[in-house]
Amino acid sequence: MAAMIEVNGLCKRFGTIQAVDNVSFQVARGEVLGFLGPNGAGKSTTMKIIMGFLEPDSGTTRLEGFYIQNQPIAARRNVGYMPEGAPSYHEMTPHGFLGFIAGIRGFSGSEAKDRIAMAATQTQLGSVLYQPIDTLSRGFKRRVGLAQALLHDPDILILDEPTDGLDPNQKHEVRSLIQEMAADKAIIISTHILEEVDAVCTRAMIISRGRIVANGTPDELESRSKRHMGVSVTATRETCQQLVDDLNALDGVADVELDSRGLFVKPSGGSDIIDLIRILVRQRGLSVADIRIERGRLEDVFRDVTIPSATGDGL
Repeated sequence: MAAMIEVNGLCKRFGTIQAVDNVSFQVARGEVLGFLGPNGAGKSTTMKIIMGFLEPDSGTTRLEGFYIQNQPIAARRNVGYMPEGAPSYHEMTPHGFLGFIAGIRGFSGSEAKDRIAMAATQTQLGSVLYQPIDTLSRGFKRRVGLAQALLHDPDILILDEPTDGLDPNQKHEVRSLIQEMAADKAIIISTHILEEVDAVCTRAMIISRGRIVANGTPDELESRSKRHMGVSVTATRETCQQLVDDLNALDGVADVELDSRGLFVKPSGGSDIIDLIRILVRQRGLSVADIRIERGRLEDVFRDVTIPSATGDGL
């Protein structure tokens, strides 16, 4: 499938800081790309360059075939962008602000009214639609920012921290909305919340100090975790201590670690050890809450690729 977002070799430096360093990727219709990284990694700068609000030192961006540097109006026409902080006119109400955005987008009359109503419904703004934006909670302000990005039903969505400031219920609502729209759009979500990847993303890309340091599906990234295909045993600390020596003696076990939830048993050479562990537990007559194979933890991979190593390369 042809890419709707094409980013090639973006670089941007601010003084001595290399904020974006040769970033390249593509996003097709039906993809939700999670753009991950620690604070200050270059996520927001990259998104501003993609949208044409910052000029890169080098590199190009195409949105539905239009180069943002040469054809900015055409490139942005079918894009919904929710910037960092979701800036708006705080003296306006959400209804007034969305009406203002509708006018900019070329909508008027009943069409503008329908689009405002749909965007407000999608983002559940009904209870505050006529309240000054300045008086809204941070979560509602974020939803106003999301509503203006959705108002013209664009094919491309670029959302910078869309669930920042939302409570757990509001996060669930926004994530469900993104999932509903995903099949028909190309979506980039910038976030530092790792649970967002499992919730909505078909692919994840991790950026650190301006460079892409990992890129793949959630399953592919989790497979890089040191816990991938290991076995977790959830039990009391007393039970775990009774199991440690016997587990270490099993064929196919490389290491056994105590952690906050119980035991983590690392296999050697890809050995399938879960049945051996279950048999051992039964033979010992011990009670455990759970025994399961780990998918791996994105948090481990994130830390591995974003925390600088002793050599300073961060990889």
